[in-house]
Amino acid sequence: MFMKLVALATFVLVVSVSSVWSQAPDRVEVVFSGGHDTDPRDHGRPDVLIAAALGVTTEVFREAFSHVTPAAGGREPEPEQVRRNKAALLAKLGPFGVTNERLDTVSDYYRYNRGRGEGLWRALPATAYATVRDGRVVGITVTSPGSGYTSEPRVVVAGIGEVKAVVRLAFGIDLAKNGSIADVVVSSGVTVQPRGLAGRSEGAGRPARCERTACLR
Repeated sequence: MFMKLVALATFVLVVSVSSVWSQAPDRVEVVFSGGHDTDPRDHGRPDVLIAAALGVTTEVFREAFSHVTPAAGGREPEPEQVRRNKAALLAKLGPFGVTNERLDTVSDYYRYNRGRGEGLWRALPATAYATVRDGRVVGITVTSPGSGYTSEPRVVVAGIGEVKAVVRLAFGIDLAKNGSIADVVVSSGVTVQPRGLAGRSEGAGRPARCERTACLR
């Protein structure tokens, strides 16, 4: 009888330990894919980033830029054209507190020319890991929020694939944080927000990617 009790206790202990092991969560690398789409009206410009960095709404910047005449064929504009374009922008943005110096800083930061093989404006990929328990993603922790995102990126977990999640972006005047990942909500409803992140947060869809780039100058 004693031996049977010992055997039963050993079995229960083994089952309990195995159960704990099976429930122990794993940390798995997350890759954010895409997230750099632009509105067709912006012709490849990251207007959502430019506007946020200038401290105005995207609609205000978009309207201001409608008075600009970009150089054709991706060429550098002539000095006189640069002067006229800048004057047109400042006439619309100046009342919102945008200075000539700030306009130059932001324009230079996000300027790129696809015709010269520059595939994207300045951006920093975000990093994160997923907490996986029993093969299911129960949470995502952002370790570095990145910057330069204009639309919601896809969330891909190593060994699992794309995960259904909502990625919320943060926009603001700090160029190093503009277009960063504010938080990620997985289908289970768990929300994880990176520390020390400030700025205007917005949800983002996936508008069509444009193929034509206009120079800000």
